Amino acid sequence: MPVSDTDIKYYYSGDGTPQGSLGGAITSNEVPGSGTNVIFDDVDASEAQAGDVEYRCIYVKNTHATDTLYSAKVFIAQDTTSADDEVDIGLDPAGKNGTATSIADEGTAPTGVTFSHPTDYDSGLSLGDLGPGEYYAIWIRRTVNANAASIANNSYQIKVQGQTA
Repeated sequence: MPVSDTDIKYYYSGDGTPQGSLGGAITSNEVPGSGTNVIFDDVDASEAQAGDVEYRCIYVKNTHATDTLYSAKVFIAQDTTSADDEVDIGLDPAGKNGTATSIADEGTAPTGVTFSHPTDYDSGLSLGDLGPGEYYAIWIRRTVNANAASIANNSYQIKVQGQTA
């Protein structure tokens, strides 16, 4: 059977928790497909007032036993539901099967990562071909505007898509 959406999984970096996914090696802790605070924590009142930029690193992995996902790209399939923040993505320069750069804290930008806001496959960031068991580190930047309004259950979706045999 060809690579399906269920074969593409996302894993935390660092210590294997959302708040500790600040780069470093891939972990065995999978990022849940839904739920609250699976990547970023809630924006507190002081962050909403002043504005805030935070970073997280996750890995995307092809878990299919035998098939390759060809011409894989990552993009933002759904923007945040809040008008007062945005997520952007970038690829770690370590490349395929590399170990992502670690950052000191969530407010430190990772070195060598260029962030953008691709919203479909055509404009997505190229991961190349992902063979069975291969992975790639993806950085996510959340920017909260100053004086942001409160919103419950803010969410977004990052997707990896490609061609399969």
